[in-house]
Order: sequence, then C-alpha cells, then structure tokens
Amino acid sequence: MKAQLPQRIVCLTEETTETLYTLGLEDRIVGISGFTVRPAKARKEKPKVSAFTSAKIDKILALEPDLVIGFSDMQADIAADLIRAGVNVWITNQRSVSETLSQMLALGVLVGAEQKTRQWVAELETQLATAAKQAATLPRRPRVYFEEWDEPMISAIRWVSELIEIAGGTDVFSELSHSAGAKGRFVTAEQVITAQPDIIIGSWCGKKFQPGNVARRAGFDAIPAVRNGALHEIKSPLILQPGPAALTDGLAALQAIIRGGHQDSSPGGD
Repeated sequence: MKAQLPQRIVCLTEETTETLYTLGLEDRIVGISGFTVRPAKARKEKPKVSAFTSAKIDKILALEPDLVIGFSDMQADIAADLIRAGVNVWITNQRSVSETLSQMLALGVLVGAEQKTRQWVAELETQLATAAKQAATLPRRPRVYFEEWDEPMISAIRWVSELIEIAGGTDVFSELSHSAGAKGRFVTAEQVITAQPDIIIGSWCGKKFQPGNVARRAGFDAIPAVRNGALHEIKSPLILQPGPAALTDGLAALQAIIRGGHQDSSPGGD
C-alpha cells in the first residue's frame, strides 16, 4: 500500500492557510481560523472552526480531518482534545525568522510539496538577505519600540524584533523578544521613556492602534518618536503571525517606516 498525504486539513492559525494557498493546495483545507484574513478568499471559501485559544471541537471532528495544524503552546488544550478524539495534530512553536522558514519547509514536506516549498523558501531567504544589505547602507539605525499590546504594554516578539533589525532598525527591547510568552515582554511606560525610541510602531492584535492615545501617555512627550510624530501602525495580520505575511508584507512595512524615519531625520527634513 502507498503512503497517503494529508487530504483534509484544518488550519488553526492563518499562516498555515496562507502557506497552503500559496502552494496551490487550498483544496485540501477543510477548516480555518476565524481570524484568517489572508488570503481574503479563504474567509469566503472555508468554514471557520477556531479562534486562537479556543476551537469548535465538534465542528472540527465533523469535517473528518486527517490533519489539524496549529501554532504555539497556547493551542495545547485544543490539540489535546483533538488527539484524544483520534485526530492527527501537528503543533509548531516557531518564534524566530529562521524557525518560521523551517516550519514552512517542514509543512511543504508534510503535504508532498517539498520541491516547490524549497524554491519558495530560498526566494524568501534571498529577499531577507537583500533587505539586510540595503539596511546596512542607511546612515544610522533608528531605535524602534514595537508595541504588540497597550494594556499591559507588550514589546515585540522574536520574529518581529529580528525583522526590525533586518529592516534597518534597532529594537529597544530586543533582549525581551526571546521570551516565548507575552509576560516576559511586558514593559512599563518608564522603560519606554528611558529607551528613547526614535520610532514607535503599534500592532495591537484585534484592535486599531491609537497613536494619539500613545502620545498622551504620561512622560511620553520626552520621547523622540512622540516629539517628531513618528508613531505608525502595522496591521497585525501583516506582522504578528510567524509565516509568509510577516516575511514579505510585514518586512516591507517596517522598511517603509524606517526609511521614512531616516528621511524625516535627515538635514533639512521636516
């Protein structure tokens, strides 16, 4: 008998859905996360069966998946329920750019698209290397505070911190980014003020970034980013999921902000 590749896949997070669509394997997806926005047509075509830390187990089982794919220890309870129900589950915990590329490659192998995925990953690696080379030509590296959430204030997770560096910035809380959990990335207003970022980027997962509210925080008028109006938003689907979006559109958004910051801070700039 021949080995069978997964044919009925449920994706509990968006990045796997985007990867499979890019590989041309969207017909194998039978269920997706309700937070999925990339690609846009996935929301119209696929049943939504999960949030992030919760899922409709009965609906997933009714789809008769031969593989459920999730991300992070935060989905451990969902995975456990599905495993007890006899479902094959694959959960990954990628946190860095390198681990994200490795996860994409492993997924490609798992679904029988190794060659195509290897080519895609090689292209992404080239794009990342090119971005880093371009960043090396910038006159200076602006200090960047990336805020993932406002109450409590949470700084950048590892892949975002690395992408900031690749784009030409310096993450002011890079030492915190290696914490797998959000609690390890909690920061205070005093810490942000002390860090003196040149740029503040907000990406509040699930709600719109409010730069005016940030600027009005006590003591923030002493921060260069606030004095110069360098507060920007990157939509969370572009940057806060460790998959194709972050490595492409997320990186491009960071590059645009950081390059814009250089233009603003150059002699004669406004």
